[in-house]
Amino acid sequence: MTRFPLRSTCILTAAGILAVLIPAGLMSIGVLDLYTARIIAMGGINAIMAMSVNMIVGITGQLSLGQAGFLAIGAYSCIFFNLDLGLPLPAAAALAILLTTGAGFLIGFPVLKLSGDYLAIVTLGFGEIIRVVFINLKSLTGGPNGRQFTTILAMRNDTALVTVTIVLVLVVALLQNFLRSSYGRAIMACREDEIAANSCGINIFRYKMLGFVIAAFIAGIGGSLYAMVNGFVKPDIAQFLRSIDFLIYVVLGGMGSMTGSIIAAYVLTYLQEFLRFLQDYRLLIYPLILIFIMLFRPQGLLGMRELSFVRLWDAVCSLFSGKRRAPGTVQGGQK
Repeated sequence: MTRFPLRSTCILTAAGILAVLIPAGLMSIGVLDLYTARIIAMGGINAIMAMSVNMIVGITGQLSLGQAGFLAIGAYSCIFFNLDLGLPLPAAAALAILLTTGAGFLIGFPVLKLSGDYLAIVTLGFGEIIRVVFINLKSLTGGPNGRQFTTILAMRNDTALVTVTIVLVLVVALLQNFLRSSYGRAIMACREDEIAANSCGINIFRYKMLGFVIAAFIAGIGGSLYAMVNGFVKPDIAQFLRSIDFLIYVVLGGMGSMTGSIIAAYVLTYLQEFLRFLQDYRLLIYPLILIFIMLFRPQGLLGMRELSFVRLWDAVCSLFSGKRRAPGTVQGGQK
């Protein structure tokens, strides 16, 4: 595991704390209303799902179109464990995440024998199977009409915003540390060149499976939060178009860039609400915006790079301290 210096650790910790405190502070002074807080909370859930898809598409190098199915498994499992079995909400969410992770292992075991277009088609089929199963399990899921889930988080958007932000920060921290570990680098080696990775002794299928299971784990977190924040879940959340939405966040943010996917998820989530005053015309404006972005920035917002708070802090400090070197000079004053 890569070790961070104390200074970098303090900067990243402070950035995570500020990411939680700033929205809470803005709500307490009335700058953010409950409607905006709900949109931001949904943006956080979409960002978590974007990281789940990016783990498969950008990091593992596989194309999956059924990630919304894992979102539905996590959401309905959280409802079942809390309402039907009477478990406390944190325990219900934890079990829902574990169940979704197990489903990811069972689905990934036969699916990852394939690659490319075949993998995309099979994962799409699994997502539709999950949706149809939830439609027909009326006693547990409420059928096509969905199921109500009344919690404290569902009634208070301010609590939902803080909770989603805290979970998002924790997921980003854990995932970034994992990607810097030997396991994460082995997964990325499989993405770059499977033959070269195999020749170095890396078990290709094992690390592909690891990436797929981690993606299902993150999707389980997103599904549990979705159920708690919305308070109502329908089988339609497992449909194909929902998986496409998550894939759009990844493509626009940059495949392989977790921070890029997060930024794209927040921007596009708010953009959909901002264009709502156009009514049916927003169905035309929104795709045009996506087309222009793909034409002029095909690699996505950040490409393969990550947003570094440490470098950002250094740039701000150098700007205010006036220690920036003049153009055409190198360290030590030599030209």
